Amino acid sequence: MLTPGKKSLSPILLAVAVMLLSACSSDYVISTQDGHMLATKGKPVKDKETGLISYKDADNNTHQLQQKDVKEIIEK
Repeated sequence: MLTPGKKSLSPILLAVAVMLLSACSSDYVISTQDGHMLATKGKPVKDKETGLISYKDADNNTHQLQQKDVKEIIEK
């Protein structure tokens, strides 16, 4: 049997869990040399062999850029 104090605690725990999980998958913005700003879903990854930077957009499509075309990568 739940006491009134425990009933109000579970929504708080749920809210904290959601905040912690959302903090794990940060979004980034890639600033390109030609002035474009590309929003990413998750952290972009650099391929050590090819030098290409891979990222996923808001629709979960994967894209690649050459390192020389990237000015900076900023966490939102």
